[in-house]
Amino acid sequence: MPTRLTKTRKHRGHVSAGHGRVGKHRKHPGGRGLAGGQHHHRTNMDKYHPGYFGKVGMRYFHKMGNPFWKPVINLDKLWSLIPAEKRDAYLAKKGGNAPVLNLLDYGYAKVLGKGRLPAVPIVVRARYVSAEAEKKIKEAGGVVQLVA
Repeated sequence: MPTRLTKTRKHRGHVSAGHGRVGKHRKHPGGRGLAGGQHHHRTNMDKYHPGYFGKVGMRYFHKMGNPFWKPVINLDKLWSLIPAEKRDAYLAKKGGNAPVLNLLDYGYAKVLGKGRLPAVPIVVRARYVSAEAEKKIKEAGGVVQLVA
């Protein structure tokens, strides 16, 4: 907004600038920010922000992320990890060595079973594999190898 359209420009020459002569516009009469949420602003907090205060659940002291690192990928995305020219060549000849997918190299740790694989053998190496994913890979003639 240009300066010429602001309220302060309009209020030049008017003593109280729209804040009243009696009450006056003082700095932060109710406190700054969320001050008074449990005291003089309680009605507002209870009405519009229920559950803002208090604790829920149990704390986890010294939580480290490494043991929980488990990015997942679905079966229907596995073929997209193989470069297109290799994928096309392999699907065309349908023989020879099965492509080996080490999912840790791609940043994935677990294979989930959503989607379908083409009926082509494939070697999947991962830390974790769901039961459904393992079943579908084996049905397609592939192999699942668990790596640490």
